[in-house]
Amino acid sequence: MVARRPSLAALILLALFPGALAAAGAGAETQIRIGIPGTGLEGRPFVPNSLVAVAHSEQFVEAEFKDEPDVKISYTLFRGAGPAVNESLAAGRLDFVALGDLPALVGKSRGLPTKLVLGVGVREPLYLVTLANSDIKSIADLKGRKVSQFRGTNLQIAMDRALEAHGLSEKDVRFVSLDQAAAISALLSGNVEAVFGAAEYLDLVRRGLVKVVYSTKSEANELGRSAAVLVTEAFEEAHPEATQKVVTALVKAARYTSDEANRDKVFEIWAKSGIPVSSFVVDHEGERLADRSTPLLDAYAITRLKSQAERGKAYGLLKKDIDFDAWIETKYLDKALKDLGLEHFWPVYDAKGEKIADGEVEKSRNASN
Repeated sequence: MVARRPSLAALILLALFPGALAAAGAGAETQIRIGIPGTGLEGRPFVPNSLVAVAHSEQFVEAEFKDEPDVKISYTLFRGAGPAVNESLAAGRLDFVALGDLPALVGKSRGLPTKLVLGVGVREPLYLVTLANSDIKSIADLKGRKVSQFRGTNLQIAMDRALEAHGLSEKDVRFVSLDQAAAISALLSGNVEAVFGAAEYLDLVRRGLVKVVYSTKSEANELGRSAAVLVTEAFEEAHPEATQKVVTALVKAARYTSDEANRDKVFEIWAKSGIPVSSFVVDHEGERLADRSTPLLDAYAITRLKSQAERGKAYGLLKKDIDFDAWIETKYLDKALKDLGLEHFWPVYDAKGEKIADGEVEKSRNASN
């Protein structure tokens, strides 16, 4: 975290006067290392479909530290997605990470010292895709079929829930764990018969190569995926002010990403990943951007996490119970919302996903319609 080696004089000062530690380190360069699961198509250094993607591309975090030249921001994108991010966290190479619900829960249950400080997405849909000429017509037709899934990511539990809702379980399907790029190749070559994934497949649909035979878009409250931002306990304890600035920057990115006036620009930013704008138009059809891009940790977001934890434990993926009260730290989010005047910007939902308070983002949209 501190890249500059202290001088001999500073080391002597610290030995004689331990209380001088903060002063001696005040001028040291601080790195803020941010991990993002996934990459764009063909390894492009951009990811789609989240407020973190917007913050990364448009340098929201860098802007928050523009007056602090000794603070350096770096990003690492992981083709291995959530599991690879957790490995890097365990090795002490990251300070902040964006993670889907399952890998975040798995990491915490296995002792990774993190705090959950921000939501970055809820109700993300899941798509089941097959070749255009496949005889698979629905999720029920997957029994005995060879299907790709990216295990250990937030696709996994969402997929299991979808199977269960249609009378199937993982035991009924011949699953192969492949990352996004490998899954696309395997599907197009016929090495797997179907794939569970996200918006990256929609351009193949447009081109007539594949078809969507099932999605959770109409069941997002019950079956959708979610994600969050975590900070390591070590970084938060050593740099509470920097932690606040990162969270504030991400809330600003959430505000930008949730604004319908920015809809076209947001899709263009996400398209840096190699997924065309047309795919995001289809993916978000009939939805407000704010429906998914809210940073709030309301009752719905927290209940979803707890529900996913129960599922993960039942599958043997979580090694022990998680103390959610200790893990979730909302003070940075609360301050950012207050300082930015966004305390009532996003709608608030109860544990069942029912809206209990309107948000200014939807009021402004309704007024313009």
